[in-house]
Amino acid sequence: METYQQLAITRFGEPAVLAMQTQTLPALTDAQMLADEQVLADDQVLVKVAYAGVNPIDAKTRAGLGWAAAQNKDNLPWVPGYDIAGEVVACGQAVRRWSVGDRVSGFIGFPLQGGGYSEYVVVPAEQLSSVPASTPLRQAAALPLAGQTAWQALEKAAVNAGDQVLVLAGAGGVGHLAIQLAVARGAKVFASCSAGNADFVRQLGATALDYRQGPLDTQLKDADVLIDLMGGDVGIAALSCVKAGGRVVTVPTITAEQVCEQVRQCGLQAEGMLVTPSVTQNDTMMAMLAAGTLRLHVDAVYPLADGAAAHQAIESGHTRGKIVLAVGSDA
Repeated sequence: METYQQLAITRFGEPAVLAMQTQTLPALTDAQMLADEQVLADDQVLVKVAYAGVNPIDAKTRAGLGWAAAQNKDNLPWVPGYDIAGEVVACGQAVRRWSVGDRVSGFIGFPLQGGGYSEYVVVPAEQLSSVPASTPLRQAAALPLAGQTAWQALEKAAVNAGDQVLVLAGAGGVGHLAIQLAVARGAKVFASCSAGNADFVRQLGATALDYRQGPLDTQLKDADVLIDLMGGDVGIAALSCVKAGGRVVTVPTITAEQVCEQVRQCGLQAEGMLVTPSVTQNDTMMAMLAAGTLRLHVDAVYPLADGAAAHQAIESGHTRGKIVLAVGSDA
């Protein structure tokens, strides 16, 4: 038996409640032992995780906020993390697509299981995408949840060529991908950001709106679509940028009801969203990364043991692109 490390939420609260814990795993070379110990079902693979993505939902759950926290309050310690990339080290008997040594990434265990902040994780084979040799695993780990959130937000808003689209928090993990995907649809994109991120946002294809230079509605009028990645008062204030009959998709679930009610009072079309894992979407964006038609910016990489610092960074609201944890290797 060998041991491996995980980072777990020991109780709800500040980042310091995250703590390392040790688990045991049967010898990976002993297929019968894996079966006897029920480590793998027939349709599952065991992944040695190289990197795990860090997302705002991880920090909210750790703080005890939202549905995943409510459902897991009696399951602590609980290992968060929905984005992984790494290497297949064992396969269930019915798995045909994957072989030991394959590089994979996936949006896993959403929303109740999590498990990505771990050196090893058992994953249904169908939840994984292949990672091209040219794509760094740290980028592959940063893509799934943020990329699919951006993709599905644009789909819900029915963004088309020629639409004027406002993306709030355009330099963030979801925002910087939403900009590029909207530009690829032929939209004219505007994005709120700080002055320090203006050049970054412009390089992605958007017109930068500095939120510190006054209300956004003094900088943009008549947007067809608002992709609200901030929620709350910030999302509500941005409604005045949207033209009559415009479409609004608000992503933060905690304030979605509040924002949608205000949207309806303004005579706009409103919808909240909870991302749904999609291997097809992940495969498509992975191919775009490999082809250079999608850019994914990793702002910082933290060791797994420094997960508390990663949570502090993502809660600051000032990260550019994505944050990832180096879990098992520097691959």
